[in-house]
Amino acid sequence: MLILVVSDNHGDRDVLVDLVETYQGKVDGMFHCGDSELEATDTIWKNFYVVRGNCDYDDAFPTTVETEVKGEKIFMTHGHLHEVKFTMNTLLLAAKEAKAQFAFFGHTHELGVEVVDDVLLLNPGSIRLPRGKYPIKTYAMIETTPEKITVNYYDETHKVVSELAREFKR
Repeated sequence: MLILVVSDNHGDRDVLVDLVETYQGKVDGMFHCGDSELEATDTIWKNFYVVRGNCDYDDAFPTTVETEVKGEKIFMTHGHLHEVKFTMNTLLLAAKEAKAQFAFFGHTHELGVEVVDDVLLLNPGSIRLPRGKYPIKTYAMIETTPEKITVNYYDETHKVVSELAREFKR
């Protein structure tokens, strides 16, 4: 499986168009963790799984998505309803309840990835307004094999940020 995860573009539609033009047909799925500030009817969403963030005012966006890609179960939410600024426990419990191996979220604008209780918790950072230790506009690419999960973060020019790469054994 090879998937792209992005979040928190806050009105910058062009960055999403660029991602679609760059990766369409090259990845198994594209996920947007909310705070796009776009309408749910925008044609860009035909390319993404997408959830509603706290800055998205269109009620047509779902608050969570549960799906399967290449046999991998994925749970996605924005994070504000799962207290991600304070703890990963609420998100982890929701992902486990969904029997997901992956939980994607945004909201904090801080990139990060860890595996807890066999669930990969991933924040792709913000593609527009990054915060935290790495003030880089980022999105994440996740590649899985039966043996490992590889996570790479890319900047807005599609260059890998090699010092942020992580690999997890399965």
